[in-house]
Amino acid sequence: MLYYAKGSPDTAFTDRELEAAFQEGLDKVEAARGRPKRVLVLPPDITRVHSRAGILTRFAYDRYGSALTDILPALGTHKPMTSEEIREMFPGVPENLFRVHRWRTDVATLGEVPASFIEEVSEGKLSFPWPAQANRMVVEGGHDLILSPGQVVPHEVIGMANYNKNVFVGTGGAEGINKSHYLGAVYGMERIMGRAINPVRKVLNYAHDRFARHLPLVFAHTVVGRRADGSLAVQGLYIGDDLECFLKAAELSLKVNFTMLDKPLAKAVVYLDPKEFRSTWLGNKSVYRTRMALADGGELVVLAPGVKEFGEDPEIDRLIRKYGYSGTDRVVGLVEKEADLKASLSAAAHLIHGSSEGRFSITYAPGHLSREEVEGVGFRFADLGETLKRYDPARLMEGFNTLPDGEEIFYISNPAVGLWAYRGRFAS
Repeated sequence: MLYYAKGSPDTAFTDRELEAAFQEGLDKVEAARGRPKRVLVLPPDITRVHSRAGILTRFAYDRYGSALTDILPALGTHKPMTSEEIREMFPGVPENLFRVHRWRTDVATLGEVPASFIEEVSEGKLSFPWPAQANRMVVEGGHDLILSPGQVVPHEVIGMANYNKNVFVGTGGAEGINKSHYLGAVYGMERIMGRAINPVRKVLNYAHDRFARHLPLVFAHTVVGRRADGSLAVQGLYIGDDLECFLKAAELSLKVNFTMLDKPLAKAVVYLDPKEFRSTWLGNKSVYRTRMALADGGELVVLAPGVKEFGEDPEIDRLIRKYGYSGTDRVVGLVEKEADLKASLSAAAHLIHGSSEGRFSITYAPGHLSREEVEGVGFRFADLGETLKRYDPARLMEGFNTLPDGEEIFYISNPAVGLWAYRGRFAS
């Protein structure tokens, strides 16, 4: 059921308007379901700070008070949030309400999507059963409202982020995360990004419809776009408990988060905010979100002052360092013969996602990794200080820039808020 829906490319909610809209939606939820006595909130973590899920969680806390008993950031494989990050993203919300999702151990299996369905949606590329897993608190916590706020935006694994991904991946277990990521990678990232319905989403929808309908889930989807002055604004809010809510948000997201270009880019320069991007696991959004815009033989330059590691998880970091970013065929071959990679299919998927498939070059200018480390995983290395002098974020505008020596670049200040594609490549 859709409880609230408002948004357009011309909409820009103020914080006061966002709170009023959010409360209006929850009023309708309660009119249909009754006042909840025990509330669990599933927001994203600090890597999705622009989603405004933090302020929505604060609004929920103000509304429900002591009835809001638990906040479980949907970490997926990310590191737990620090006290500083919690205060920054969720100002005014007591830290003692926050729980940590342990994706390798603290999960329950709701059901299993059969291998035949995976084979069907992957066009015969894969055949394995997929477990619908979620944190035990989601499944067994005894809450009568599970509120999942977050942003719908183009995404490399699921096409468009959020909805039931926040449950089955964000609070999912190792096997479910691994297999869903690998399915998307093998099927083809460029066939998935920006598309609300795709093989991975079909698997999650299958699980949701058959195994999770008894859970008291309500989704509060934001759509965040960039205004003419470069600032970000909430341009849509959609509250509901079914696919319709997600699809409406995804429709608006494509209008405000998707930049279609008339020509491919010879060079793109992407800046990674050090507060948001500390690893290539996160920072490779610079690769995912621009790859359909880059010309064959082009170059992606990544300004990464906060990047200090490859994987957020120590084991995944080890696997990235061991095997490096390489194309689909090589990684699929490695999965078949290397036990450690086969046991971590999300890492295998990430190695595919982070590769240009040999089509363009990727140059990282990191703040805390050496040349040997960067080149060891298959990227080019550039000195951060020197690169920042040439491509100074303070002087660059979003989009096309011409430097004093005549070089033309396309600048992106935050790859997490959009998707860029050359019209011809997306159409293909």
